Parts: sequence; structure tokens; C-alpha cells
Amino acid sequence: MSKKLFVLPGDGIGAEVMGPAVEVMQAAADLVGCKIEISEGLVGGVAIDATGEPLPAETLAQAQAADAVLLGGVGGPKWDDLPMHQRPEKGLLGLRQGLGLFANLRPALLFAPLADASSLKADLVSNLDILIIRELTGGIYFGEPRGIEQRENEKVGFNTLVYSEAEIDRIARVGFDLAQKRNRKLCSVDKANVLEVSQLWREVVNGVHKDYPDVELSHMYVDNAAMQLVRAPKQFDVIVTGNMFGDILSDVAAMLTGSLGMLPSASLASTGVGLYEPVHGTAPDIAGQDIANPLATILSVAMMYRYSLGEPGAAEAIEAAVAKVLAENYRTADIDDGQDRQRVGTGEMGQLVINRL
Repeated sequence: MSKKLFVLPGDGIGAEVMGPAVEVMQAAADLVGCKIEISEGLVGGVAIDATGEPLPAETLAQAQAADAVLLGGVGGPKWDDLPMHQRPEKGLLGLRQGLGLFANLRPALLFAPLADASSLKADLVSNLDILIIRELTGGIYFGEPRGIEQRENEKVGFNTLVYSEAEIDRIARVGFDLAQKRNRKLCSVDKANVLEVSQLWREVVNGVHKDYPDVELSHMYVDNAAMQLVRAPKQFDVIVTGNMFGDILSDVAAMLTGSLGMLPSASLASTGVGLYEPVHGTAPDIAGQDIANPLATILSVAMMYRYSLGEPGAAEAIEAAVAKVLAENYRTADIDDGQDRQRVGTGEMGQLVINRL
């Protein structure tokens, strides 16, 4: 049977990086004999312009019917003055909710030829390969009650950090499952010395660990984890943590690699569709100039083949092709350190990867 893949170019550089990524997607499918059907839809600002809604009902229905969704990015200054409920970002949040996406996978990968692009010493980050798993639908971003209200003579803002046993169990099992497929090391990050919700988090993670005796489990407070990511990042393999801590730590880890233009991500559900997207966003300041780096989106395609389509051979082939192109000193502007590199644009970088495939 053919795999149904739904493509959402979105806004800004999304459409530019999506073209090469789709071509790589098809080339990898041909390489491993995987039949795919690709359709395209609207989300974010372009959807607002066309339909008045950041997430048209048709887009959500098509996403729910697909095997995997590839997103370029949403948002931009053109829509910044819209009411919060009508802004492009609501399209992404609606997709996450509508697809039941609770586990966000953020790899921090640093290909050896790019080690000098990091702000850390090359020996600390060369061949870095960390996977951060962020719980995506709970925690302080969604907890109730929340708001801003008048108390006595001043305004008070408040949010609620809340996690249930079931939510913690679910994300912990994703962490252990993926650790089993890597180096069998899982670090759970919390703030159990201060927060009761983190004490429950640690208790539940320890309970789940009994089902994964082959995985080495450690615990770390979030402030120490942030420090350790900068001090000695290679000590980590898989990190699992809550929504807010994961939001912060994944961005710290991202900058170890020197460029957001290299970082893919995946958002997964218990069953059903996975959503794949580059970390870099829409970068409206460089949109339309053929200088955006498509490699994060291309590597997101590799994650799609690995986690949603069951084709690890295609994922490995894409990653190997990217590594070869970088080893041959081809660079887009964001990863060009000026040391005798061959500067290429968005489309050319995509074609180089296809040629290596």
C-alpha cells in the first residue's frame, strides 16, 4: 500500500525549503521501494490569506487521514497584528491538538564538518547526537486555572503546572522505547527538590523503569541539566522532560550545533499521524532569496521515514547523503564559516543531497 504524506509549506521560507525536501522524500522512496502519495494543503498565514482561518477544516481532515505530515513553518510579521486566536501559530497548535501529538522529539545533531560552527570547542560537540523528548500537551502551558486578575490593589498573573500519572507514564515510555533503540541511556529532567509535580514525575518515571531494566536511568534537576548541556553535552543520549523544561533545554541544545538551519523535529501521537518540521521557523527576513538552509527540513524527512513510515533504510540514506555533502564543503549561508567553502543556495543544496542519494 502507498503511504499518504501531507505537505504543508506554510509561510516565509517554508515554501522554499519544502521543494527540495519533497524531492528528497521521493528520491529516498524510490531508493528503498516505498510507494508514497504526496498531497499539499494550507496552514498558518497563507491559510488566513486564502480562507480567513489559520487551520481550515479541510487541512485538519487531510492531516488526520495521512500517514505523516511535513510542515515548513508558520507565522510572520504580516499577521502579527491579528487577534491571538486568529494568528498563524494557532494553526500549528490546532494541528497538534487535532492529531493528538504529545511527544516532541528534538535531536541535537552536529555533523563533524560543522564542529567549528558551534560556539563551544569542537572536541566537545563534534559528532554530537542527543535526543530531547519534550512532553507537548500538558504542564504549565495548558494547566488550569490560568489568567490575569485584579487582587486588592494590583494585577496578578497566574499559571498552573499540573501533570497526571497517565501523562507522565505516556511520555516516559516514549523515552525508554527510544533509548532502547539508541545507547540505552535515559536522563529524566525535573525539579523534584522544589516542585511537588516533579516529585510525582520522578516517582512515575521510576515505576516505568521497571519495565525497561536494560535502560540505564538517571535523574537531573533542570538547572543542572542546562549547565551540563554546555559543559559536557556528550554525556547525554536521550533526555525526557516536561513541556516548559523541554522547551528551554531543546533550544539550549539546538545552539550547540551552531545553526538552527540544521535541526529537524518530530511530534508523535500514541497512534496515528506524526508531524515533522524544521526547528528554524519561517525566517521572513530571508524569504524569497534562495539562501535558506533546507537541510533541517530534509533531515525532518529522514525522521519521518524512521518514526512514521517504518523505513529506517531511507532515513539512514538521507542522513548519509547530507553528511557527504557537508564533508565535501558545500554550505548555505548560515553554516558558511568562510574557510574555503562552496556557497550554495536552497535549491542547489537540495539537489546535491539528491545526487548523493
